[in-house]
Amino acid sequence: MLTQLCIRNYAIVDHLELDFSHGMTAITGETGAGKSILLGALSMCLGERAEGGSVRHGCERAELTARFDLSRLNAARAWLDARELDSSECLLRRVVSANGRTRAWINGTPCTLTDLKALSELLIDVHSQHAHQSLLREQQHQLLLDEYAGVTAQVAELRTLYKEWSQARKRLKQAQENGSEAQARRQLLRYQVEELDQLALAEDELHHLEQEQTRLAHAEQSRQQAQLALHCCNDDEQGAAARLAQAKSALMELPRTNSDAIASALAMIEEASIQLDEASSELSHFIDGEELDPERLAFVDERLADVHRIARKHHVMPDEVVALHTRLAAELEQLEMSDDDLESLSVKVRELRDEWRALAQQVSEARNAHAEELAQQIQQQLSFLGMDKAVFDVAVNRRDSAQPEGMDHVQFLISANPGQPPRPLHKVASGGELSRISLAIQVVAASHSTIPTLVFDEVDVGISGATAEIVGRLLQELGNKGAQLLCVTHLPQVAAQAHRHVHIEKQQHDETMLTHMSVLDEGGRVKELARMLGGVSLSERTLAHAQEMLSGGQRPARH
Repeated sequence: MLTQLCIRNYAIVDHLELDFSHGMTAITGETGAGKSILLGALSMCLGERAEGGSVRHGCERAELTARFDLSRLNAARAWLDARELDSSECLLRRVVSANGRTRAWINGTPCTLTDLKALSELLIDVHSQHAHQSLLREQQHQLLLDEYAGVTAQVAELRTLYKEWSQARKRLKQAQENGSEAQARRQLLRYQVEELDQLALAEDELHHLEQEQTRLAHAEQSRQQAQLALHCCNDDEQGAAARLAQAKSALMELPRTNSDAIASALAMIEEASIQLDEASSELSHFIDGEELDPERLAFVDERLADVHRIARKHHVMPDEVVALHTRLAAELEQLEMSDDDLESLSVKVRELRDEWRALAQQVSEARNAHAEELAQQIQQQLSFLGMDKAVFDVAVNRRDSAQPEGMDHVQFLISANPGQPPRPLHKVASGGELSRISLAIQVVAASHSTIPTLVFDEVDVGISGATAEIVGRLLQELGNKGAQLLCVTHLPQVAAQAHRHVHIEKQQHDETMLTHMSVLDEGGRVKELARMLGGVSLSERTLAHAQEMLSGGQRPARH
């Protein structure tokens, strides 16, 4: 439940801290005193949009904080635990700058407004004076019945299943429409991949083939040139080896006393002779190993020609043929699986349809089982509110086609006058009647709500007298059953039934008008009820009437 609301520099509030407890709390004050400020501040903590104009004049920012006790809110604790946030309590904080920028925190951790709204839906339920307008939308009828029947979670699952079912049907239809085109593509790919399979070009094979072709094509010329080089080295008379030997012999005949230059020259000739011998050996080895292989050359030429032919056919470079083969083979494999995919998609569509239908049937049975009970409870509340002749009905009819929320069309019907058949609300109920019908529905809905904190914002508009007292009793009973109610009201008959009473008024401070809020004691409550009964001038009779009203309002309710 809501335990504390702190407001700083918001609208015409400079600083305010209010503590809340179980039961029904009435919030009253003169028109324009600022009752909407309290609910506006709370709404901002719950994630509603903010404007820079909400910041008190002359201040840089407004700060709003709402604290909740989560002891009875398992869903909220689970939401916080799933995001690794402290779930021992819940502190929502909102800061609004004068320029309109806002920031929000959940338990000290920055958050988005989307998260703030998602969490707030698990913390508090607001019933406003405009709620009766939503009753004219039949979608709201279904939501109320689903909450009463306790199938809200199943309906959410239905929507998810319906979405998955629709997406699967769409994919199946697309696959079926693309079937003929895919078949033609599959046949072409089979031919192309088979041709590439026959070529079976390996990675880097093209490079090796080109090198081998060059070597084989020049084998004869290479042998001839190597033979000539070897002859130049080893010819007995003119070869390099014979000439080096002659040079060495000539230098060796010189006297030993010759210069170091001769010795150096002899050493270099000796080294050249050794190098020449090694070169001759390498040439001999090359000549002996280089054999002509015209058949191998023909094979290499033919294979290279096949590679270039297929590359031209597919408009790629020869070195891209291997990658082409891999890509086309993968595409063919994907298309070959498409037949299996088509069948698996068909199976998936049937499974999702059957699962949706089974759950929709369960939801439909629950709706039908609780529709009459909901109608009876609402009609009972209408009787308390002075519409004892009205006949209220919750009609659950079968739709012609599946919808995300199931196969049911839920509609609230009413006959305000005896002898007339029940008709849709928007065709029957007048403004005053609709406000009472709305209140009756909200009281029943609130009594079955899983959220313990309920806000009623002037839901008693359009009623007065004994009916107003009954409304107060109904709200008080909700508080007696453990709910926390914050009820903004202008009716003393309603305020008198509250367990606590918060008064809101404007006060002037240093030529500045500020909103002041306070929790009233018994004497303060009597004066406020008297003001609500008789205006500014409070007579002894009015005060006595207010005291009697308060005393009667705190006695146990009788129906």
